[in-house]
Amino acid sequence: MTITCGAHQLSLQQPRIMGIINVTPDSFFAGSRCATPQDVLARASRMVAQGVDIFDVGAYSTRPGACEVSEAGELQRLTAVLDVLTTHFPQVMLSIDTFRAGVVERLHDRYGAFIVNDVTAGEADPQLIAVTARLQLPYVVMHSRGNPQTMQQLTGYDDVTREVVAFLQSKMEACVRMGIRQVILDPGFGFAKTVEQNYTLFRNIAAMTAMGAPLLVGISRKTMLWKPLGITPDDALTATSALHLQALLQGAHILRVHDVEAARQMIKLWELTKTC
Repeated sequence: MTITCGAHQLSLQQPRIMGIINVTPDSFFAGSRCATPQDVLARASRMVAQGVDIFDVGAYSTRPGACEVSEAGELQRLTAVLDVLTTHFPQVMLSIDTFRAGVVERLHDRYGAFIVNDVTAGEADPQLIAVTARLQLPYVVMHSRGNPQTMQQLTGYDDVTREVVAFLQSKMEACVRMGIRQVILDPGFGFAKTVEQNYTLFRNIAAMTAMGAPLLVGISRKTMLWKPLGITPDDALTATSALHLQALLQGAHILRVHDVEAARQMIKLWELTKTC
């Protein structure tokens, strides 16, 4: 498997690291927040030195209970950070965490190709999949329900794994019919799922890697890690690394992380043990 994004190509024969850069004041982990262009440059510089493969840039927090952000506000935030990243790190593939077709069009006109990382799988803006197909951009399909204000009240499943797999399969097929050639799947850990449901789904990652598309796992420092341990997101790096290893053992291709160095070290050791 390979991700092609403009002039960038990434083979997925080895796991890849997607590093989180948030230009939001309310993202759940303070360490990912960048308030100024100088913060962005410093964080991105560290990530590049540590071996990041993809920058994932978000300007609209999707944590449970997060505040809404206007399209104009989202574009203003994203433009400020992308000016820095494209100037200083043109060699790094970009992913934009947005659900708005207008944002994708405007940013593509200005910066060229990037991965569209849509936490709503086209549910929030029905035009987004068509725009992504027309621009021939890679597209992340993530399972969720509702919005940041309602998602944690929408956790009723008969069989969470079966329902998430069916959702992803249906959305992937719809994307292909619309003309998207590169679909990446994301189970949506933490989105409209209880802690217990997250672990049920996590134990069945292999059911999603068997679908034939690259699988992105985003669990870094999330509630499903720190809440059972009685700690905070700030203290959840060891737990994150432990589950990242388990995700790779089940065939995950991309890890979306706050801590690039820890992920790189974990992948290196996984590779060494895999070849023994």
